[in-house]
Parts: sequence; structure tokens; C-alpha cells
Amino acid sequence: MEFGIVELSRLQFAMTALYHFLFVPLTLGLSVLLAIMETVYVMTGRTVWRQMTKFWGTLFGINFVVGVATGIVMEFQFGMNWSYYSHYVGDVFGAPLAIEGLMAFFLEATFVGLFFFGWDRMSRVGHLAATWAVALGSNLSALWILIANGWMQNPVGAAFNPETMRMEVTDFAQVVLNTVAQAKFVHTVSAGYVTASVFVLGVSAWYVLKGRHLEIAKRSMTVAASFGLASALSVVVLGDESGYLASEHQKMKLASIEAMWETEPAPAAFTAFGFPDQEARETHYAVRIPWVMGLIGTRSLTEQIPGIDELVELAKTRIHEGVKAYDALQQIRADGGPGKVPPEVRQDFEDNGGSLGYALLLKRYVDDPRQASEAQISQAAWDTVPGVAPIFWAFRLMVGLGFLFILMMATFFVLASRRRLDRHPWLLRLAVLAIPLPWIAAELGWFVAEFGRQPWIIEGVLPTAAAVSDLGAGTVLATIIGFATIYTVLFIVEMGLMLRSIRKGPEPDVAPEAELIPAGIVAE
Repeated sequence: MEFGIVELSRLQFAMTALYHFLFVPLTLGLSVLLAIMETVYVMTGRTVWRQMTKFWGTLFGINFVVGVATGIVMEFQFGMNWSYYSHYVGDVFGAPLAIEGLMAFFLEATFVGLFFFGWDRMSRVGHLAATWAVALGSNLSALWILIANGWMQNPVGAAFNPETMRMEVTDFAQVVLNTVAQAKFVHTVSAGYVTASVFVLGVSAWYVLKGRHLEIAKRSMTVAASFGLASALSVVVLGDESGYLASEHQKMKLASIEAMWETEPAPAAFTAFGFPDQEARETHYAVRIPWVMGLIGTRSLTEQIPGIDELVELAKTRIHEGVKAYDALQQIRADGGPGKVPPEVRQDFEDNGGSLGYALLLKRYVDDPRQASEAQISQAAWDTVPGVAPIFWAFRLMVGLGFLFILMMATFFVLASRRRLDRHPWLLRLAVLAIPLPWIAAELGWFVAEFGRQPWIIEGVLPTAAAVSDLGAGTVLATIIGFATIYTVLFIVEMGLMLRSIRKGPEPDVAPEAELIPAGIVAE
């Protein structure tokens, strides 16, 4: 495959985004676990919980610093590599991104400083408030990023202005309360909670296997198993909600995830296993479970889920409508602006303007979409189908890992409740080996979400190929090599610091005498 500017820009953003998201879920989850642990310390006065909070806080701090550094690079890419996208939707996309920056650099970062340097300078309750503020700031930062991303998946509360050639906000509340964004937020943060829980569980299991820091390790495992079980269950429930919303707003993505080539009678079956063949438009050796997909996708027994073939035919219709809108747009711009446009032209644009983005798909084949042949329109319609096999398997592996986390957390929750965490060394070894799995699941989730909506950078509004900056392929390739080098160094440094802190383990810690609660007042 020959890589052009579009493919290289996509590769660069995918690389930096997936790398950045190695740090985000652990930050989200550890911030809440730290707040829980310190809450127990404040309630009981037992210094072991303060020691636990400080130890896991050190690992949180290392992860937080690298995460912030890699996140800054992503924001600069919007202007460097995706300048037309930034121009086209800056009025909509810029506000959530700016608010996220305020959350991350003012609220979150300020209280992170108080967390690390305020232990013996603040009251216990005051420091606890700062720790919960860190957790709140981390999650609010994620909220605004996901509001921006959710709008790209379901662009509501905005309209295209033919005079300015930009998307403009018509209802900011709709942008913020976008159902896709809210579902993505709760699903993403829950996945972060699972990631942190598996991390704490695995590191603590390693201490138990080594016979080190048992008092802290067992308590950490109990907290992680309890929090992780609730989070893992919520990930499945909230993932189901995301699937239901995809059936409303991203039908092609859902059909591709299921490799559903033809529309089936309701309720549709779920393909548990198979080998999608995009050229032949069939799934070989498919193992189907009746009714399940219909219930997940529509929550009914009577509503159909359209297949890929039907959606491609719908795309052809939308492209024809988009060409009419494109023609009206050219006349509006040629006639010199408001008040000079014939009413019938304006009406034609308003009737078909919602399909303008589909006409832009033709730019890949012809400079002027109005000159496109039926064969080119058919090609553009088939371009709306993403790579089916990659997202088919990525989705199933992600779901499989999700159910594995539920089983794992439930097992350790039972062991913790029976005080038998050290009775089964093989389970402890599995917990250590499982540490990377939540990151794999999270990256797969983002791959399904972003790769699955191609060829759109904004669903149904702006094709990815139309959003890139006018840069040379060599320039983008050079930045990819540079980013890869820098990020590799950062990864090695970050892993080195994390492993060094884990090997060293928790340091002895004694709370100030004035803060200790006399023995006997509260139980452990």
C-alpha cells in the first residue's frame, strides 16, 4: 500500500493517541482508588492506609506527568496535521478542548501538587479534600475530551454556515448533553477504573508472592477487587448502551462490527465467531446466536438492524442529495452572500444540506462532485464501509477481556471476603500476568470506535481525507519518526521509574502525633 498524506496523518494521530491513552485509564482509576484509601485513613486513623495512599500516589504521579506531556502533543496536531478540520469545526470543537485544558492544568494539576506536598502541611480532612479534587479533576478532564469526541461521532447542536464554510454551534447544551458523549464518558472512565484495579491487584499479588509488605498488599487487593468488580460490571452494562446508541447514530459501524452483510429478519442473530471476507461480502464459518444482536442493538424483537449492503445503497442516495447541496453551495458562494441568493437555491441547499458531507466523498475521485459518474458514486458509497475484519475481531477480543475481568475480580473479591488471598499462589501469578490486559482492552475499544467510523472524521459531515493539512508526505513521515523516538524514550523512562518504585515498595510512614486517633475508638 502506498502511503499518502492522509494515511500518514492518520497513522501519526493514531500512534500518538494510542500512546497517550496508555496513561489516561491508570490516571482515572488510581485517582479514585487513592481517594478511597485516604478516606479510610481519615475515618480510622490507621497509618497503614496513609502509607498505602502515599505508595500508590507515587505511581500515580509518575503516570500523570508522562500522560500530561503526551496529551499536549495531541492537541497541537489538530492545527498542524488537521488544519482544515480545525477551521471547519473550530467553533464547536474548540470550546470543549479549551475547558478540558482548564480542568487538566488548573484544577487537576493544582490539587496534584497539594496531594504530594501537603501531607504534613494540611489537616487530614483538608488533604483528603485535595485528593478527591484530584479524582474529580481527572474525571472532568476526561469528560470534556469525550464531549468533543462524542460530537465527532454524533454531531448535534451545530449547523453548517454556507457563508463562512464552517460548522457553528446552535445549541451548546446539545453538544454537552450529547447521548453518545455521555455514554462514552461513563464507559471510558469505568474502563479506567478496571485498569487501575487490575494494576493494583497485580502489583499487590506480586508482593504477596514475594512475602513482602503483606499488610499493605492484602488491603490493596481487597480495595482493588471490590472497586474493580463494580467497575467491570459497569463496563459491560455501559458498553451495551454504546452499542444501542450506535444502532441509532452509526449504523454502518454496528453492521461492520457484526459483519452483517445483509439485513436480517428481526431480531438479528449475533455472530460469536467467524471470518469476515469483505471482497466476497460474507462471513465464513460463522457461529451465530439467535436474537442476541437484535436485543442488544434495538432492545426489541421487531426492529431490524440494516446490513452493510442496504446501508451502501442508502449512502448512494445520500451522495446524490449531497451533490445537489454542493451545487447549491457553489451558487450561494458565487452569488455574493446573503440577500443575493435566489430563494429556490437557498431552499435546495436547506433541503439537501444534511448530505453535503457525502458529496465530499467524491473528491477522492473527481475534483468537482457534480461531474461524478454513477460508477464513481458507487465507489464512494462503498468507501463508507470500514475494514470489517479488523473491527470484527477487535470488538470480540475486547468483549472477551471484559468478561475475563469480571471473573477475575469476582474471584479475588470472594477470596478477600474469606481472608484467603494468599491461599492460591497460581491465582496470584495470574493476577500479575493480567496487568497488561486492561490496556489491551482499552486500546482495542478506541480502535473499534475510531477505525469503525471511517471514512468520516465527523460522522456524515466531513470525510477524513478532506480534513488534512496541505503538508508534504515527507514532513509528516519525519514527525512520525521523531514522535516514535521521543515516545519510545519516554516509555522506557516511565517503565523504569514505575518498576523501580514497585521493587522498592512502600516506605515506612508515621502520621503526625496530633492527628492519630487513640486506639480503641475505631476498629480497623
